[in-house]
Amino acid sequence: MNSLYSDLAKVYEAMYATFIDYKGEYEFYSEVLKKYNKKSLLEIGSGTGNLTTYFKKNGFEYLGFDLNEEMLEIAKIKNPDCIYIKGDMRSFKLEKPVESIIMTGRTISYLLSNQDVDSTLKSIHNNLEKGGVFCFDFIDANKFIPEISEGKEITHEASYDNIHYFRKSKWNLNLKQGMDFIWESNYYKKEGKKLIKIGKDNSIIRTFTINEIEIFLQINNFEIRKIIKKKSYAFPTYAIIAHKK
Repeated sequence: MNSLYSDLAKVYEAMYATFIDYKGEYEFYSEVLKKYNKKSLLEIGSGTGNLTTYFKKNGFEYLGFDLNEEMLEIAKIKNPDCIYIKGDMRSFKLEKPVESIIMTGRTISYLLSNQDVDSTLKSIHNNLEKGGVFCFDFIDANKFIPEISEGKEITHEASYDNIHYFRKSKWNLNLKQGMDFIWESNYYKKEGKKLIKIGKDNSIIRTFTINEIEIFLQINNFEIRKIIKKKSYAFPTYAIIAHKK
């Protein structure tokens, strides 16, 4: 896992709070859960808890789940009455199954090997009630990979607590474990007219085709109910709604 979610956890909180529409994210996932009459959920990749408040104040029985202690510490400060679990999505067991599991923020992108994807879907299946809903999003390989085939540089800016941040990123194809790419980023804050470097990050991110996702879900006893094009701040994204058979 990359340093953005550990050493740079506070920078993550500052930047993503400004360019991700968390209210819109909540509305998307909550509408799915309401449609299927699900009230208890586990959010895999809950990060710094930006969706927690929305779910809690609207009557959902919510559990947060993340691998990174630094992210969870921020989440617990923001939502002290909420239960957060530190764990690995490839192998976990809840005290009791939940009605629904959501995996937000394209968290599946960090599962680089087919084994990792398979293990995660098995764990999710085992922790859902029969007929439970599983909803998640992923980067569309068919659209994104050709876009960056010759490399791509991109800058994101965000202001938070009167500090202006910049992230300068490079995306280059890797293609060692599926349709993956290397994401290199340098983080800066602006002081006067100067940019002060405050950290760097290097990740390998996996994208998927719809067909790959369909196969993974099928062999893990999920039935797809809907495939949706989903808005994202940076990537062409699909969301999947599936049921546990």
